[in-house]
Amino acid sequence: MVPSFLARDRIVAGPGYSRWLIPPAALAVHLCIGQAYATSVYKTALVERFDSSLTAVGLIFSIAIVMLGLSAAVCGTWVDRNGPRAAMFTAACFWGTGFLVAALGIGVGQLWLVYLGYGVIGGIGLGIGYISPVSTLIKWFPDRPGLATGMAIMGFGGGALIASPLSARLMALYDGGYDAADPASVASGHAVTMLFVTLGIVYFAFMMFGAFTIRVPAADWQPAGWDPSQVAEKKLVTTASVSAANAIRTPQFWLLWVVLFCNVTAGIGILEQASPMIQDFFRDDSGTSSVSATAAAGFVGLLSLANMAGRFTWSSTSDLVGRKPVYVVYLGGGMVLYFLLATAGATSMGFFVLLAAVIISFYGGGFATVPAYLRDLFGTFEVGAIHGRLLIAWSAAGVVGPLIVNGFLDSQGTPGELTADAYRPAFFTMVGVLAVGFVANLLIKAVDARFHEPETTEQKERSAV
Repeated sequence: MVPSFLARDRIVAGPGYSRWLIPPAALAVHLCIGQAYATSVYKTALVERFDSSLTAVGLIFSIAIVMLGLSAAVCGTWVDRNGPRAAMFTAACFWGTGFLVAALGIGVGQLWLVYLGYGVIGGIGLGIGYISPVSTLIKWFPDRPGLATGMAIMGFGGGALIASPLSARLMALYDGGYDAADPASVASGHAVTMLFVTLGIVYFAFMMFGAFTIRVPAADWQPAGWDPSQVAEKKLVTTASVSAANAIRTPQFWLLWVVLFCNVTAGIGILEQASPMIQDFFRDDSGTSSVSATAAAGFVGLLSLANMAGRFTWSSTSDLVGRKPVYVVYLGGGMVLYFLLATAGATSMGFFVLLAAVIISFYGGGFATVPAYLRDLFGTFEVGAIHGRLLIAWSAAGVVGPLIVNGFLDSQGTPGELTADAYRPAFFTMVGVLAVGFVANLLIKAVDARFHEPETTEQKERSAV
């Protein structure tokens, strides 16, 4: 049960309501929780504040991603049952509180409080916030599910585009001695504390805007001119219903789990280390990097833009070419690009940035396309809950990806003194990870009819709203 002002029946759209008003509500949430991709901007400051290793500080991000997957899996059915407003409201409370608890931990010098705040509490907000608008948008756009999920999830990819430069400016504001343009300058613990307090308050307000503007379609609504019978004509697309409980019994679910895990592991390998990585790749023999902290933050922002653009462009393309072929591009192309990044990335900054940006566009595209892939295979009945369960793959990748990269880097030397050579073993490992996902995607076929549910009145209503 939820309070009446959050109930699903209070947000059913009336006749003539424009479905194009829904994406801004979804973006209000996803742009905020997408801050998770900007953690590398203040990573060095946290290493110094807690006198710890990259691996220890990277664990903050890993815990958040683990909790994202777990909370999405556990709460997926609750989100489907109670609707997006209740879910977005809950996500805002957890996400905002997580920042404040983490700020307390940074202020008093207790890393475990940052794990608890940003990692556990904030991670729960991440998971619920991530899935809350997705199934709603799929139901508003049954004719273009890839476009719909791309519109929602591109916000998550674009969150760092805002958070990265904003964080750098706020840290400079709160610490007069910090110079974002100086690669050797590190923000104080107080500056990062105040950064977390500020972000927590601002993100809470924006997410509440999304929660109170979201709507769900009426049970009998469908887009003008859309013929549902056209769905059955597409390969791997079903008009039947598969429950969340049955979905996890199918080989298709687990093959797609492997696909998502591999794609995410490879992408996080770059994103989680993005800011120091570009500085390390272009460090000379004297140990001086030609890339300033400001330029590194700009690189994080550029990757965020590529992440966001990939989520919209590639997922929209999947409506035309199909989900399976587009994943062939993500995974196969990713193998080639990672190999080039490891072997020739340091030869030219422009080439390095191009390779990284395309890899991240594939990473973002994979996230945005997977809900539509699930809709094709399992129908719309409990697609939100199924999506939530699948995001456990993200949790696993959120641990494995940073461990691979940070583990190799910790063994290679000291942060701030590393070079491109230190990254090569990790990048070659990512090529192998993507190869596993490539094979898993090729094995996916239509779900057997024995897993389909008999259509009931409840299923008809929940599939609609």
